[in-house]
Formats: sequence, structure tokens, C-alpha cells
Amino acid sequence: MARPSERFVCQSCGAVSAKWAGRCDACGNWNSISEEALDNGPPGSVKARSGNVSSLATGKVIDFTQMASTMAHKRRLATGIGEFDRVCGGGLVPSSALLVGGDPGIGKSTLLLQVCAALGDRGRSTIYVSGEEAIEQLQMRAARLELATTNVLLAAETNLRDILASLETSSNLKPALVVIDSIQTMWSDVLGAAPGTVSQVRSCAYDLVRYAKKSGTSIVLIGHVTKDGQIAGPRVVEHMVDTVLYFEGERGGRYRILRAVKNRFGPANEIGVFDMGDAGLKEVLNPSELFLGNRGREVSGAAVFAGVEGSRPVLVEIQALVGPSPLGTPRRAVVGWDTNRLAMILAVLDTRCGLGISANDVYLNVAGGLKISEPAADLAVAAALVSSLMDVPLPQDTVIFGEISLSGAVRSVGQMDTRLKEAEKLGFSHAIVPSGQSSRQSSLTLKQVDLLKDLVSQLDARRGGPTLEG
Repeated sequence: MARPSERFVCQSCGAVSAKWAGRCDACGNWNSISEEALDNGPPGSVKARSGNVSSLATGKVIDFTQMASTMAHKRRLATGIGEFDRVCGGGLVPSSALLVGGDPGIGKSTLLLQVCAALGDRGRSTIYVSGEEAIEQLQMRAARLELATTNVLLAAETNLRDILASLETSSNLKPALVVIDSIQTMWSDVLGAAPGTVSQVRSCAYDLVRYAKKSGTSIVLIGHVTKDGQIAGPRVVEHMVDTVLYFEGERGGRYRILRAVKNRFGPANEIGVFDMGDAGLKEVLNPSELFLGNRGREVSGAAVFAGVEGSRPVLVEIQALVGPSPLGTPRRAVVGWDTNRLAMILAVLDTRCGLGISANDVYLNVAGGLKISEPAADLAVAAALVSSLMDVPLPQDTVIFGEISLSGAVRSVGQMDTRLKEAEKLGFSHAIVPSGQSSRQSSLTLKQVDLLKDLVSQLDARRGGPTLEG
């Protein structure tokens, strides 16, 4: 029976099916299945692969001790851009592969071009390969960023075979960093699929990662994201690379956040903060001042949360607005926090504290464009919601953190001293913390809360004007 020459592949998850369908059975996405030519490979390729396996089985024993000793001498490559180095774990690791994703126009290309220029100024050879722009357009971008005089090699190419051949055959190159912008535009001529398809992205990413491991060069792949905020293409690409970074922020806003969601050589969930201006991205050395914004007067519905992102303490203002709903189903609008977590907090406030807050429209915003995921923000969110409902401002000199359980109890959180030190450095004098937690390294006055209804009682007492005292 003749072997079929085509197959149907979901461009969202990579699932393969024998025929076209409007909906992918694996991931549930609609209109994501497209037809691709089946690659049978050149004649004799299967035989060559089986020969390699056989020789490996009978080959010599690898000295793992020697390999570990050799790798210990390979130091991280600091780019000189502190926020980028922090997110990578202290700098680029030789032979590593990084994947950087983000919304269109967020500044991924600008950031990586600045990284290449910073390494070039340090005497390192860097190559920026673009599949989306011509060399003249890259030079215009470099001139706008005041990087026209830096030593960065530029290339405009999409054929992966030509790119790898140039890198491997040019003995005078030996770059420390190669940036591919973007992985979705690369194509391999051994596949019949179109550029950007699952097969092409997977194959090109595999070949580039393999080159990085052999050559000692650091490879950075820029990836597009889907409407759901995930990097487009098969998820196997994220498993191939060593580090996955997301570049976040509002496209019309000034500030950008680089976040590590996977890092084999450093802490995950580390963040770096940048300010986008006419001359490119600049580092924000104290993000807490950025996220706190202008706190000139007391306003109801605002609470300062002392959080930790990776290894960095960050103070951020959480803003809430609660008002009567004219609709049968109250509205929920959340920016920067988990919607399901908000629903849980509202249910606890209703059931355990008797507030009846769920019948109102609720709007929640994390200032500065930061996205919070740690449960320690529960208490600060609840405080902002109750403050808005009662129209009672929280004290300006107070930070709040703690996890809320379904029973209404306030649970302890980790890295308390780190949070309090950051708050003390920025001039805060009080902190509302879970019961049982104390600190000898901070001079802040602590107000311990055992149950969520205790915090509600404290805010209710402020209607007459008294302050929260430790």
C-alpha cells in the first residue's frame, strides 16, 4: 500500500492527524490544522541513523569527571546590561540556548540588539540574524538607538542551511552570541512545510540548539506569541532550550518587564525592569519606586503589597474599585492578577466576613503593569477590596502581605525579612503580616492578623479616624 505523501498538523499543539478537521482533538483549537508534506528523508538516512546507534552502544566509556571539570572553567558571559544578566542568572552561559517571547512591538528586537551591542563594546563577537528586516532597516534601528558605531555583525537570511554553514565554516567568526529574529521565519529546505509551521519551527530550533551545544556559542531565539500570550509553535521548543524569557508590558506604556519562566542555570520567575524611551530600553534599578507610583495622599482602595519576584523584593500598589452593579451579573475586571484567585477572595469575604461584596462590580489593577502570581498577595488584595467597599483609606506607611485560606485564616509566607527590608528602605514604618511571623532584622512595627475578619474589623474601626497601630 502506498505511503501517504501529506499529513495534517495542528499549528497550535503539533498533533498529527490523517485527515483535515475544523477542530483539533488534542488541544481543542478551531481552524488550526493545516496540510504539510511528509518528509521521507534522503535515501539511506534510516540506515545511517541505525549505524550511529550501533557504534554508540559499542563505543568507549565517557569520562564524566573530566567533562564536569571542563565545564567548571566556563564562566558566565556578562553583557553589561544588569537587568538582563539578572534574569539570565548572572549572565549568558556558553553553549546555552534562550527563547525570548513577547507581544508584537513590545521591544524584543530592541532589547536583543542592545544586548549584542553591549557585548560588542566588551570586545565580544556577536551576530544578529533577522528574518523579518533587511540589513538597511537594522542599521536604521541601530542608528536610532545610538548603536551605529558598535561592533555587531548583521545578516538578513531565513534559510537555516545557509546560516549554519556560514557560522560553521567561517573560522574567523566564532561568535559569543547569535540572535535569531525570529524562529518562526526560519525554514529548513529538507522539509516541505511552509515557514512558521510546527514542523519547521521544531526542526529549525533543534538544529540551532545543537549548534549551540557543539560550538560553545550562546543562541537567543526570538519567538512570536499567540493571542493567549503563549509562544507560538510546538511546546517542545520550550523544552529544547535552556532558558525561556517573556517580555511583558503594555505596548503604549513606558515600562517593560523581562521575566524568566524557565532557567536551567538560574532562578525561575526572576524579573528585570526596563524603561522604553526614544533611545531604546534603559534599566530601572529600583522597580519598587516605579510600581508604587505617586502616593501623595491617602485614597481608598489602594494597598501596598510587599512581594518577591525570583530573588528580588518588589513593592507594588494594588488598586481596587468596588461599586454597585446595575446588571444582573456583576462585572469582574482584573489586570495583573489571577481572576480565579479574585473569585476565591470575594467568596471568603462574603462567607467568613459577611460583607456581601460579590453583588458589586469589582475592578482590580496591579500598578505599573506587573503580573503577580504568588499567593502572598491575597491579604493585600482583600485589604484593597474592603478599603474600597467601606471607602476607608489604608495608612500610607503600611505594607501588607499574607496568604488567605478558604477558612478565612491568614497563613504565613516565606522570605519575610526580605520583604520587610525593602519596605523599610523605601520609608514604610508599619506592616500587616500573618500571625506568628516576626522579624529581628527589621525595625517596622508589625500588626499580626490571624483571621481575615480581624483585618476587616480594623478597617471598620478606621471609619472614625483611628490609625492601625502595631
